[in-house]
Amino acid sequence: MKFKADGSIDKHKARLVAKGYSQKEGIDFEETFAPVAKLDTIRLIIALATKHHWKIHQLDVKSTFLNGDLKEEVYLVQHEGFVKKGEENLVCRSKKALYGLKQAPRSWYGKIESFFLMHGYKWS
Repeated sequence: MKFKADGSIDKHKARLVAKGYSQKEGIDFEETFAPVAKLDTIRLIIALATKHHWKIHQLDVKSTFLNGDLKEEVYLVQHEGFVKKGEENLVCRSKKALYGLKQAPRSWYGKIESFFLMHGYKWS
């Protein structure tokens, strides 16, 4: 629940999280690696930008992992409270990466990397 300043309920939020701990490498996923910048590297870039009067743009992507496309087929068991009587054996297929999946960071990185390359950015 999200609350207003006065303590009353503003809205209800939920996040679907996969049980990635049950995934097995080579069966459920191949790669999990996604590059992460070290804090020292970020500090160096900010220092260089300050020295050379470069503009810096920062962004935050909401629902990051949900924007990653899965290469593998991922199935989830039905969540408690959403199972219809007589359909208990059905599963859900996820087409997007979910929080908790081992490959979620990698799939998001692949999507943002291709976007930047398509718009003229280059590796440095």
